Amino acid sequence: MAKVPRTSPILSVTVAAELAGMHAQTVRQYDRMGLVVAKRTKGGGRRYSLNDVDKLVEIQRLSQDEGVSLAGIAKIFDLEAKVERAERAAVRAERARARAEEEVAELRETVAYLHDQLTRYDRRLSRVFAADAAGDVLMSDRREHLRETLRAHMPGTSRDVVVWRPRTLVPQTLFED
Repeated sequence: MAKVPRTSPILSVTVAAELAGMHAQTVRQYDRMGLVVAKRTKGGGRRYSLNDVDKLVEIQRLSQDEGVSLAGIAKIFDLEAKVERAERAAVRAERARARAEEEVAELRETVAYLHDQLTRYDRRLSRVFAADAAGDVLMSDRREHLRETLRAHMPGTSRDVVVWRPRTLVPQTLFED
């Protein structure tokens, strides 16, 4: 069997009044005052939910047991509604904050990855190549290191060394604004 939500307006004025332990005319009066606002059928009849009945019971308790005026009860309900809206807004804000933190973490990972890629690219651009008279080519990250390596591994050969850097792999115009 399907459950009916507590917010479904399915109760007539008479049934809602009976469940709340009050006269139907009192329920109509509270409706006119805006304390418990009924939903309307196509024909204009009032329909109340179980939550509305709970509210009617609370109105009766506050007015009879606590001595609170109907204006005071209206103010209490208004403040309770504001608190509920604020709590829902706080929940939404917390969710948004959590999503923002996740996005920041993802962006930090992306920045770290891109930094690593740029560092690798920078190393490739700073490589130095050399060729001796026989045409043997060596590569190094630093010119000094390359000269030392050439002299150490090619004794007795010509001391002539050609050193060059490769041209930029990515056109610099790509980065201009």
